[in-house]
Amino acid sequence: MGNKYIVFYKPYGVLSQFTAEVEGQRTLAEFGLPKDLYAAGRLDSDSEGLLLLTNDGPLIKKLLEPGKGHTRTYLAQVEGTPTSEALQELERGVVIQGYRTLPAKARMLNSDPMLPPRTPPIRVRKNIPTGWIELTLREGKNRQVRRMTAAVGYPTLRLVRISIGKITLGSLEPGEWRELTKNEIVELMDRF
Repeated sequence: MGNKYIVFYKPYGVLSQFTAEVEGQRTLAEFGLPKDLYAAGRLDSDSEGLLLLTNDGPLIKKLLEPGKGHTRTYLAQVEGTPTSEALQELERGVVIQGYRTLPAKARMLNSDPMLPPRTPPIRVRKNIPTGWIELTLREGKNRQVRRMTAAVGYPTLRLVRISIGKITLGSLEPGEWRELTKNEIVELMDRF
């Protein structure tokens, strides 16, 4: 049996693992994924989007090594309308929990991205607008995007990872998955 590589669109409220930590938690087990796969990285339960699953242990180890610096791109819906100064601060790196993040790419989206609605929807406050930021990072600390946007004054309301390197969600909907193409696997392997 060879290695398997899966792209999964993790829905909101689902753990990035196959077993629940407490009764009633949603896990990857409910989505008919092939057996013996492990998440190569994590998304918090309250985050959505691309999760890479594989049974290739050496690749998982390489993907999780801090020094490898593969890119991860996120769409963050934030409370308020970020200023250009806030975006520049995100790009330079911000201090979160005593650590300065690596430089990132950050840009405001001119319109709402074409994403499936979240269940449940985000909390909306009538008097406070929201905006969308695209952030590309080369590191993946625990809750990093949420902490970064909060550090510059714009708390994250919804967070969706849309790509890891050149691997994207494509047309997947929450809860759907697909196997990587041979070209995607070669690209992934060439990064390391």
